[in-house]
Amino acid sequence: MKLFKCTHCGQLLYFENNRCERCHYPLGFETKQLALLPLVTAGEDVFQLYGSPPSSADTYRYCKNHDDAVCNWLVPADSPTPFCTACALNRIIPDLSRPEYALRWRHLEDAKHRLVYTLLRMGLPIVSKAVDPEHGLAFDFKADSSPDEGGEKVLTGHDNGLITINIAEADDIEREMARKAMAETYRTLLGHFRHEVGHYYWDRLIANTPNLDEYRQLFGDERQDYAEALQTHYAHGPRPDWLQHFISAYASSHPWEDWAETWAHYLHILDTLQTAHTFGLNVNPIDAEETQHLQAAITEDPYEVADFDRIMAQWLPLTFAMNSLNRSMGQPDSYPFIISPEVAQKMAFIHRVCRA
Repeated sequence: MKLFKCTHCGQLLYFENNRCERCHYPLGFETKQLALLPLVTAGEDVFQLYGSPPSSADTYRYCKNHDDAVCNWLVPADSPTPFCTACALNRIIPDLSRPEYALRWRHLEDAKHRLVYTLLRMGLPIVSKAVDPEHGLAFDFKADSSPDEGGEKVLTGHDNGLITINIAEADDIEREMARKAMAETYRTLLGHFRHEVGHYYWDRLIANTPNLDEYRQLFGDERQDYAEALQTHYAHGPRPDWLQHFISAYASSHPWEDWAETWAHYLHILDTLQTAHTFGLNVNPIDAEETQHLQAAITEDPYEVADFDRIMAQWLPLTFAMNSLNRSMGQPDSYPFIISPEVAQKMAFIHRVCRA
């Protein structure tokens, strides 16, 4: 995520800000510029971007979900849809009559909007199932039903472009309980979005394309029985040498899951390194020797770097510093993973495919 600045007063902003805390101008995220910008009233619920020429005909309104305080993105005033690029992907949202569900939806939208920012920055195609039912993307945010309602358990997952997220994942306690039950090292809401959308982009970027052969060389043959592979994984656990070949134990269960897990970590790397770049971070441990490769001057936006080796050369020092800072605060490592040479090769493949 890049750093945003109010173009009216110069105040630095968070991606989720609705109003500048210094000059109090309303803020809106404009997707063509990928920028969070101050707004000037141009009519009832209609705005122009601050600094636009007086003759400019470009006017905007907030996404309809701004009314529920879950979105700060803009929609062109003449748009046929009241929803922004991110919110137009929603098919089912939680029951807002329940206050705890409304809060969970806010957390879900924060994560989803960060995901969509990354996809836009990567230049990947984003189309709603409402526009393209066969190839589009959609989200269902659903809750488990009570025993009186049938006791249905909602499974987070992907099915032909439809991503379902159990809204319990937006609750820190519920998510931590699930992490422990699944014996996972790491479980975050944004990580769920990145993983599940990885399945969607496998369909778009790999299946039935010239990339499929190289994918199978790196990740394995996805034609093996998926249900049987997952059943074996949960019954017997991952293969003993999974650390040498996979980013996570779950990635070893099936080539589709290996792709989705590796994809999610690839997005982790791009977004975090862009944040480090916009803050001008350099990592230079005082006592580290050059042969340890823990020095890095993060001077490039990773979205602009073609050579994935250069990205990895910055990632290792940054994560060592991030984890050390977290430990100083009594927090777990922010990136508790080891990227083996084989996993780095898989990520380099994803990088090439996305840039193409």
